[in-house]
Amino acid sequence: MKVLSIQSHVAYGHVGNASAVFPMQRLGVEVWPIHTVQFSNHTGYGAWRGRVFDGPAIEELVAGIAERGVLGTCDGVLSGYMGSPDIGTAILAAVAAVRAVNPSALYCCDPVIGDTDRGVYVRPGIAELMRDRAVPSADIVTPNAFELNLLTGLPTGTLEETKRAVAALQARGPRVVLVTSLVTDATPGDAIDLLAGEGGAVWRLRTPRLHLDVNGAGDAVAALFFVHYARTGSAAIALGMAGASVYGLLRRTAEAGSREILTVAAQDEFVAPSETFPVEPV
Repeated sequence: MKVLSIQSHVAYGHVGNASAVFPMQRLGVEVWPIHTVQFSNHTGYGAWRGRVFDGPAIEELVAGIAERGVLGTCDGVLSGYMGSPDIGTAILAAVAAVRAVNPSALYCCDPVIGDTDRGVYVRPGIAELMRDRAVPSADIVTPNAFELNLLTGLPTGTLEETKRAVAALQARGPRVVLVTSLVTDATPGDAIDLLAGEGGAVWRLRTPRLHLDVNGAGDAVAALFFVHYARTGSAAIALGMAGASVYGLLRRTAEAGSREILTVAAQDEFVAPSETFPVEPV
């Protein structure tokens, strides 16, 4: 399997491509990473150095890959943090270029916009681009609960509300929706949920709530879910495998008291999770 992964990158720590590429490689995927930004560290620290690239820079790199004559072997495109609207346009052009030579290629869009604690943290215009162009173009989208609410304008406070929001998002194009960091009225206080919808069915995976504050877990779960879905064709199976791996990664990170997720140290969790959880139809 070959994946073109276009998202942010940091030199220190694990977010964006620095969180997504290695887990996919550990699963035997050939990854072609293109970075939308190059920062010293993730912005959660409050201070960082580096720069945001522009759309033409992304287009140039995709063109170079195309000149190698390999785009037809690309099985899918994964996108995350975009940095600027023109980068979003370049990503969608890359998706179109891959689909032109491989119509079966999948596009997984992680619509990075914000979260419950911080609100919207992307630049102006990106949320609208995600809603109006990227999400309708995607086969798979992986919003967190905050992003699902923002993209659909629908509440997600209850399980039934969340299911309606998932259906509304699917009606706009994506056939598969994975909702991360989900807490509804049905979620116990000591747990957190992942929800996946496909073909009118919805499944839930519930894991214990861990007490840690880290960045990059969403990037990892999007990548893992994408790979497992592409290989199995089942959102339920992909949910179970990706959810178990990310829980194992976060549990080991919490046990170590690390500020950064232990992407390398906990790498066995990607191929053989130490704990699994039931995937329940809801």
